[in-house]
Amino acid sequence: MLTRNLIRNSKFLYSKLKQPTRVIRWNGQVSSQVNVPDGVVSALVGIVGKSNVSTAEAVREQHGHDESYHKTAMPGVVVFAQSTEHVSQIAKLCNDNEIPLIPFGTGTGLEGGVVATKGGVSVDLTKMDQIVAVHAEDFDAVVKAGVTRQTLNTYLRDTGLMFPIDPGADASLCGMCATSASGTNAVCYGTMRENVLNLEVVLADGTVFHTAGEGRRTKKTSAGYNLTNLFVGSEGTLGIITGATLRLHGIPDATAAAVCSFPTVQQAVDSTVQVLQCGIPMAKIEFLDEVAVDACNKYSKLDLNVAPSLFLEFHGSGTSLEEQVSIVDDLCKMNGGGDFKWATDADEKSHLWKARHDVVYACTALRPGCKPYSTDVCVPISKLAEVIVKTKEEIDKAGVIGPIIGHVGDGNFHVFFPVDQDNEDEMKVIKGLSEKMALLAISKEGTCTGEHGIGLGKRHLLEKEVGSGYNVMKHIKKSLDPKGIMNPGKIFF
Repeated sequence: MLTRNLIRNSKFLYSKLKQPTRVIRWNGQVSSQVNVPDGVVSALVGIVGKSNVSTAEAVREQHGHDESYHKTAMPGVVVFAQSTEHVSQIAKLCNDNEIPLIPFGTGTGLEGGVVATKGGVSVDLTKMDQIVAVHAEDFDAVVKAGVTRQTLNTYLRDTGLMFPIDPGADASLCGMCATSASGTNAVCYGTMRENVLNLEVVLADGTVFHTAGEGRRTKKTSAGYNLTNLFVGSEGTLGIITGATLRLHGIPDATAAAVCSFPTVQQAVDSTVQVLQCGIPMAKIEFLDEVAVDACNKYSKLDLNVAPSLFLEFHGSGTSLEEQVSIVDDLCKMNGGGDFKWATDADEKSHLWKARHDVVYACTALRPGCKPYSTDVCVPISKLAEVIVKTKEEIDKAGVIGPIIGHVGDGNFHVFFPVDQDNEDEMKVIKGLSEKMALLAISKEGTCTGEHGIGLGKRHLLEKEVGSGYNVMKHIKKSLDPKGIMNPGKIFF
């Protein structure tokens, strides 16, 4: 009651005209950054307690950037929510005062999704770390916003189940919902869109609702609009995801990992297409070009052949694995593949895939002192070799380092440029390459981002990709967030 009175008390409510603002320059554009009035900070303390509100510069700086190349822009205050009710009251307070509200999970995004370009309040959800329920017999789990994928999988260890979506980082599961994450296992298990049954969401005005209805966790439904998938990939611009009901999958009886090198990119992709056409239930098919392989060798102390390579993983029973590996081995050899190495030993597999997951750090280590500029696209698999080859030609022509890594079973690939972010000329070249890569993908019936999201870096490409759907998206945004407080500046200008 005291908290609600604090929020309603007019001395804490400021019109937009009365809010202190300061003008900042963001990526060459002038922007107005809203400061958070002292009265609103006091109201936030009334909601979550003094120990869960911070205006310290170090905390604000931490919450003003993710793992991307985008420059830090700090929020005015960071609030650590501990419940959905907290998030609801924080949203209502910010909406009443027209103060920007930015959700923060683990900060592992790659398109500036948590950058506070307009200042405001960053709501950190990491303390909402409860695993609410696991229904092993129904293959689903209910989690709150702060639970990470590794935490859930550790909790599930004795159930024989797992949550398979693996973007590499130990991201929060609700953050993965917000960005529609996927990763190395998507060729077998799909992306977050296929593995979310229901979401608990807080809207801009503080309303709490469940996208499929409270407590619903059926594998399919024909009841009304698909609100769940509306919020998967919304990047915090429509509401804050505070809970999720997720599909679980059985842990396979046996797994095997393999790596095979090829003379050319085309031959590696041709092998991928043929493997999928044969109906082999691959768990992972990852592509690394020769630059990425060389980086992995140096960073992870491997001795792989420095050539375009496929990293593969098989799931199944012992006998089925042998048959799958044999068929894939034959297909790779038909396409010029050589040096086919595979292993079932847990340590060997772990080392191999750790090297794959560490590839961003390996690529960055090619230029000590630089930071990674990461971008991704996705195309129909029949267009993949053409797009990768043209991308490599553009990278070579520009004379920069740009290792290519791909989830080729999905037609998705990434380029990790190690860059000096303070070198304006170099950043201009890299951004130009990223733009060409995205436009090429769009021209080949693909998308400018398969995993990373639009965020800040690809806003100008969204309308080119979705056409008139862009205005439909803006109408939805306006309807759910009429005052524009939810993660402003992301997805749309």
